[in-house]
Amino acid sequence: MSIKNPDSSLKRIRSSLRRRVRHLNRFSRRSLQFSLVLVGAGLVSLVSIGFAHLVDWGIKLNQQWVALAPWAVWIVIPCSLALLCWMTRRFAPFAAGSGIPQVIAAMSLPDDSGRGRLVSLAQALWKIPLTFLALIAGASVGREGPSVQVGAALMLAWGKCCRVLGVPLIHVQTSELIATGAAGGLAAAFNAPLAGVIFAIEELGRGVSFKWQRMVLLGVLASGFIVVALMGNNPYFGMFDTQAPYRQLIWGVVLAGGICGVAAGVFSRLLAKGAAAFAPSRMRGWIRRHPIQMAFLLGLILAALGTLTHHTVYGTGYGIAAQALSGGAEVEAGFGISKLLATVVTYWSGIPGGIFTPALTTGAGIGAELAHVFNELSDPEVLALLGMAAFLAGATQAPLTASVITMEMTGSQPMLFWLLLASLLASVVSRQITPQPFYHYAAGRFRQAIREQDRKRVEQQA
Repeated sequence: MSIKNPDSSLKRIRSSLRRRVRHLNRFSRRSLQFSLVLVGAGLVSLVSIGFAHLVDWGIKLNQQWVALAPWAVWIVIPCSLALLCWMTRRFAPFAAGSGIPQVIAAMSLPDDSGRGRLVSLAQALWKIPLTFLALIAGASVGREGPSVQVGAALMLAWGKCCRVLGVPLIHVQTSELIATGAAGGLAAAFNAPLAGVIFAIEELGRGVSFKWQRMVLLGVLASGFIVVALMGNNPYFGMFDTQAPYRQLIWGVVLAGGICGVAAGVFSRLLAKGAAAFAPSRMRGWIRRHPIQMAFLLGLILAALGTLTHHTVYGTGYGIAAQALSGGAEVEAGFGISKLLATVVTYWSGIPGGIFTPALTTGAGIGAELAHVFNELSDPEVLALLGMAAFLAGATQAPLTASVITMEMTGSQPMLFWLLLASLLASVVSRQITPQPFYHYAAGRFRQAIREQDRKRVEQQA
């Protein structure tokens, strides 16, 4: 009969207790880290919700003053674009344009560079009032690009705040923080959590070597689901419930994917090259030296486009796209191309504002026009839906993001397969016109600007 050694039993108990304490500490640290990411995601969501209400208010104000004095667009729009261009160049030069290229550039720059200036909170927060004023004036812009840059800046600032408070986000790199906030901003802006994750992997992760941690992806999903919890699961463009036979769907994919791919390729090439590239050679120098005067002239062109289209090309174009998807009213002939040109003109002026929503509404307009030309081949609502995804995919060359975001914004889950086919076709066609994706082409310019600033600082210090 063996007698148990009490010392041995005590050692085993102590060893077991130590293991349990270590496991508890690890669990507590993981819980703390996840809680910190959730707080950051909550901040991104709240700011996105507030920005969304501000954008809606700006669009309503524009509609009110245009209805009261439509002749005033010839004064208000050019003067506003010139003023906003001056304010952007003076106070927030890295807030110009969409905001997504700045995030992509910041993620691809090394830690020891000045990439923080691209997604600094001071620069990004300027995007909110400037975009709001642009929408009041009548610029063809959206809020998703600004939401992406502001989300990245907020998450990066939250990471720094946690470090100062003594609870840093462990094993989360700066690039991952930027990506979490940026993709969370997109998910919150469109009430589309899944699209935020796809955008992070397909668009932000393109050409950048870092691994997507579970914490990062959960943070992106959290931003979208917090908005769903607060605002309800309401698709941005309403529920799409139109049914169509397979023959019409196949023709819709071919028409929308091919023609929207061509239009989107031209669109992205115009955005990337800028006004000077398409002007006579003798005028290019003047255009580059006088951006504010050029913004005024572009404002006159935008006012002319608005007048010709009964002032439907201003803002995001949400109402027109919603009509095209529901079949509630016919889209005015020429709206799609007019919206495309209005967005290009606005972007060329150098003011802040996104192109996601204008691209979606442009695609819906082109799809609706295709339905009039080929009225026996496919349903108008189906062509409008496929046109949205196809044009966005061609403009960004991110077919997965375009198809998923269109699905979530329209509640058209049964159409996802056809949306993906149209997006893939449009992306292939667009790449023949503009080989490099627009966001990454524009990101190269911001990278060059940061490197130039860093070089000058080194020279001054030497």
